[in-house]
Amino acid sequence: MDESEILPSPPKVAEPPGPAPAGGTPAAAPNLNAILSIPVTVQVVLGSTSLPVASLMKLARGAVISLDQRVGDPVDIVVNGKVVARGEIVVVDEPSQRFGVSLVEIVAGASLEQAA
Repeated sequence: MDESEILPSPPKVAEPPGPAPAGGTPAAAPNLNAILSIPVTVQVVLGSTSLPVASLMKLARGAVISLDQRVGDPVDIVVNGKVVARGEIVVVDEPSQRFGVSLVEIVAGASLEQAA
């Protein structure tokens, strides 16, 4: 008996479904790109307060409404109505007085790894 008759042939390795487009993304990337291009509403919640309607009606230009958060407290980052992260307010551009948010923490359950 020959040795080639005793040993099984090596298993065949499955090849990928097709060539990856330039850039190395898999063939399913067009579907992912469609999802990644969906616009979402992002809000940064500086704070909130409750006012009776009578007080609300008395507000005029220049009125100051006291919020429930203090200077330096983290702000909530809300995407489509759900808190996904917390951050700190930062000055982005001093001359134009533009502000931004520096992410400090991702809220548990909001990360992409858990969605998969």
